[in-house]
Amino acid sequence: MDNHPDTHHLPNMFQGPYTRRQFVAASLAGLTGVSLATASASPNPLGTALTIQQAIDLILAQIPKLPLSGTVDTVKSGDATQPLKGIITTMFATVDVIRKAIDLGANFIIAHEPTFYNHRDDVAWLEQDEVYQYKRNLLEKNQVVVWRFHDHWHMHRPDGVLHGVLNDLGWTDFYEAANPLVVEIPAMSLADIIQRAKEKLGIKMVKVVGELQQSCERILMLPGAAGGRSHIENLRTHKPDLLICGEVQEWETSEYIRDARAMGLKVSLLVLGHAVSEEPGMAWLVKWLAPKLPGVAVNHVPAHDPFAWV
Repeated sequence: MDNHPDTHHLPNMFQGPYTRRQFVAASLAGLTGVSLATASASPNPLGTALTIQQAIDLILAQIPKLPLSGTVDTVKSGDATQPLKGIITTMFATVDVIRKAIDLGANFIIAHEPTFYNHRDDVAWLEQDEVYQYKRNLLEKNQVVVWRFHDHWHMHRPDGVLHGVLNDLGWTDFYEAANPLVVEIPAMSLADIIQRAKEKLGIKMVKVVGELQQSCERILMLPGAAGGRSHIENLRTHKPDLLICGEVQEWETSEYIRDARAMGLKVSLLVLGHAVSEEPGMAWLVKWLAPKLPGVAVNHVPAHDPFAWV
């Protein structure tokens, strides 16, 4: 899997070794909501015996090339040489998502985030863990392949996750390729933006630092977990009215925003939650991928926020 995008349009942080925070910084319950792709009945482009690996190769061929050694976009479970029966896109290949894939007759899950509870899916320390064993056995028994599509999806132009989020928010018209992390929207109060995000993205609760009546036009979009340093560097560079992100270390970005506000800066923070902040990008992947694999069923099964608000 060495089909990688070109780096000459990327910030300097992308020249060299690639960390999770760097990739994410470049962008942006129940299982009843399944988005069905409309697939044509015509033969797939690689013949009737399309394998999962061929589907992976086809996907990677669509991403602008760049050397990307050390990518986390690898097969996490299963035999990718087997024939492809159907595809599920999701944020996390949770046990419930795996069960839904089995119910739908799909044997290929494309997940944005880790399957086995750490960034590189290192499982040596989990070999005797009953939760890991259950999940691994469920995948192996049903011959389900899990492949992570993280680094390359963020390297797609536009960033696949960010585009999905902007699409759901109705903000794609404000996207500028020359400054992809910032959107300039018609002035809205922070309270109205919060309500819009909750309604459009299906989020029950959010965390906020700021004045709800503050007028916001310049929005810094960093869905997922870019990390405090990336948040703060981009806040300093882009000087937004509002940072919308997925999650924060609570001794980093939120404290920076609190101090910035105390010194009189008009900047706020909206924390959506990691899973729900990037899920729209994996839902948009269905629309992007289905036309490239005609005849293959491509569905989105949301992983949802794991937390309950009490």
